[in-house]
Amino acid sequence: MDPELGSAVRDAAARSGISVSRWLSQAASDQLRNELLGAALDVWEAEQGPFTDEELDAAARVLGVSGSNSRRES
Repeated sequence: MDPELGSAVRDAAARSGISVSRWLSQAASDQLRNELLGAALDVWEAEQGPFTDEELDAAARVLGVSGSNSRRES
């Protein structure tokens, strides 16, 4: 692991009050969940058609993130 990344991970774990191992486990779990969600959304769009800008903006509002095609640009 890059030393700067390792330091940032140790700092983040300390701020969270958990071990580095637990912090990394949670990060891996988050990444896997995001990948599975992305795959599920891809299947949905393949079957139902692409999400509209309005649907994406509504979802962004609910999630508290920026909208306007943020998923389509990735």
